[in-house]
Amino acid sequence: MAGVFEVEVDGVEHDHGLGHHGEANQLDVSKLSPEEKWRVEHARMHAKHKGHEAMHAEMVLILIVTLVVAQLVLVQWKQRHSKSYNLVTLFQMWVVPLYFTTKLHWWRFLTTWFIFSVVTAYISYRATRKPLACTTPRLVYKWFLLLYKISYAIGIAGYTVVMFTLFGINLIFRIKPEDAMDFGVSLLFYGLYYGVLGRDFAEMCADFMASTVGYYSASGMPTKHLSDNICAVCGQPILVDVSEEGIIENTYRLSCNHVFHEFCIRGWCIVGKKQMCPYCKEKVDLKRMFSNPWERPHVMYGQLLDWLRYLVAWQPVIIGFVQGINYVLGLE
Repeated sequence: MAGVFEVEVDGVEHDHGLGHHGEANQLDVSKLSPEEKWRVEHARMHAKHKGHEAMHAEMVLILIVTLVVAQLVLVQWKQRHSKSYNLVTLFQMWVVPLYFTTKLHWWRFLTTWFIFSVVTAYISYRATRKPLACTTPRLVYKWFLLLYKISYAIGIAGYTVVMFTLFGINLIFRIKPEDAMDFGVSLLFYGLYYGVLGRDFAEMCADFMASTVGYYSASGMPTKHLSDNICAVCGQPILVDVSEEGIIENTYRLSCNHVFHEFCIRGWCIVGKKQMCPYCKEKVDLKRMFSNPWERPHVMYGQLLDWLRYLVAWQPVIIGFVQGINYVLGLE
């Protein structure tokens, strides 16, 4: 059944260029183009909210005040109780997008989310077992480092597609701008979301495994003595000398002269967000450790993910809280 309605502003009916005055100036929505439908909805919105300028100003003020207060509360919470803040943020990161995508029936995201959750749950289960299997630390770091690189590549690809679309390069391949932009934004969302979520899980697993192995503790001295040929992250022997080129991975020596497996120290510093030696806690110079200029963007990308965590995890909650305040006060 075709939807029909009238558009009236200030007591005068308008068709906004959508046709001539017909019977009671009614519009058949089913026969309108997408652009014409948008015009009609735009006119209806202006007609509905005309004369509510004071109410809109009050709503904007409530939004600004809530954002400022929420930011102060989150900063204080993170400084005073960082462990509980990180756990709640991780839960928010995991659940909030799931709610919206389920509501919108985004089955492709739900499929990837389910696969990610199953694999990460298994990896996290292995990381929290006592005693810790000797192969678990390398398995955990390899998985999260792989996930980190994949999310980085997908995010860059999405950003590239968006920029190409803005410059009109998509027209060379006869791709509609809206289709190209949707594809680019989707890739960007996937890359950023799984990048942030993977880093948070990696940090949790890194702390637990390192303390289980016994060389690292969040506070105080290490609980074991570190031999010269033992990696302090995974507790396994180092078979490749620092000066040698490894077949699978190399060996890194930090400025404090402690040596580690390549995958272990990369996972510890980049994925686990630990910029210090796992044994003596001396600050790690990432620029010195990663001399290849093509690897430094991974560090900057990790900092970007930290900044976006607030937008993904807490922004929907804050906006929902603002909408609740507006509803209680009778504001529309």
